[in-house]
Amino acid sequence: MSLREPALLGRLKAQIAQDGPISVPEYFTRCLHDPRDGYYANRPALGGMTGGSEGDFITAPGVSQMFGELVGLWLMETWDRLGRPAPFRLVEMGPGDGTLMSDILRAGRLLPAFLEAADLWLVEVSPVLRAAQEKTLAGASAQWAGRLEEVPAGAPLLLVANELLDCLPARQFVKTHDGWAERVVGLGENGELAFGLRKLGPPPLGEGARRAGGGAFSAAAASDVLRSLPPPSASPTPPPQGEDLPVGAILESSPAQAALGSELGHRLARDGGAALLIDYGRAASEPGDTLQAIRAHRKEGPLDNPGQADLTVWADFPSVLEAVRQAGAQAPPVVTQGDFLRALGIEARAQALAAARPDRAEVVARQLDRLTGAAQMGDLFKVACLSAPGLNPPLFEDEA
Repeated sequence: MSLREPALLGRLKAQIAQDGPISVPEYFTRCLHDPRDGYYANRPALGGMTGGSEGDFITAPGVSQMFGELVGLWLMETWDRLGRPAPFRLVEMGPGDGTLMSDILRAGRLLPAFLEAADLWLVEVSPVLRAAQEKTLAGASAQWAGRLEEVPAGAPLLLVANELLDCLPARQFVKTHDGWAERVVGLGENGELAFGLRKLGPPPLGEGARRAGGGAFSAAAASDVLRSLPPPSASPTPPPQGEDLPVGAILESSPAQAALGSELGHRLARDGGAALLIDYGRAASEPGDTLQAIRAHRKEGPLDNPGQADLTVWADFPSVLEAVRQAGAQAPPVVTQGDFLRALGIEARAQALAAARPDRAEVVARQLDRLTGAAQMGDLFKVACLSAPGLNPPLFEDEA
């Protein structure tokens, strides 16, 4: 006898059976944010964010306190270069369980005036995560908002977002023998969720979100062109033109990520300040399928357990930075997380922690490698700095 299927899976199948296939972004958003059965509404097993084995994933703040402390130092130096405004909005978007902001505030004790001037806001849509943040940041006088636009304007902004872009969905376009098609989610012949294709017109490169035209859903066609694609490269190369891509190539476009870049750019151009976006993703445009599902620290099929696994796509930094520039703010090229943290002194900080606790020296060394090693987070994760015109943020002076 088969186990009862998850509630969201049943609802998605019923909707698709009645109304037809849905886009990848709609599926992605339902899986993460469905108010009844979405991942962030009910499940987020965030023990992994603070190093526990029971979680689904681990992020940089959960690897070591060094990450948040150094981000805090960057924010303090940027505040100083802004002229030490009081007040200023200190904002984190997608704060997880609050560990990163907790480490930032601890580092802020080195400069009490920074903490005194900070008007602290956390942008969070999940009630479950907001409760975890309230516990972690008890006594910090934090305020919460569901959207960045709810954070009051009229003061300079210093914002950090770690692994936020990868939670914003992307449309996927597939090159077929007959031209371009959009990848959608429908039902296969066995009645289970399956990827299919919906016919499009010319290549979507450079056009952002294109509204899908007509065309029948085809899971078989999707299987034919997707089955032997290699995984995306961790060291992206400049993309070829869309017409030159081989059959089976996938292009991703995230209007949601670009929209966030535009919103941040307008805010920084108007109110002043700077923002750090830290995530895994592409420094340059390239084809590739980056949609993945993570549960219990392991990858599984994106359609296997909707609402039960964390879905992500790679950050599309080129599109985000272009949107920031179009909005009137500065957005120099990204740097790798490893280079960013080394420039801030993470190796010296690791030596100090190891000297203070010799019994944890090996642990600290592993944490350092996890955050900065080329085969770990060091190269795949990138750091984007967005800033108001005329500001020279630390480590990005030559490009501002």
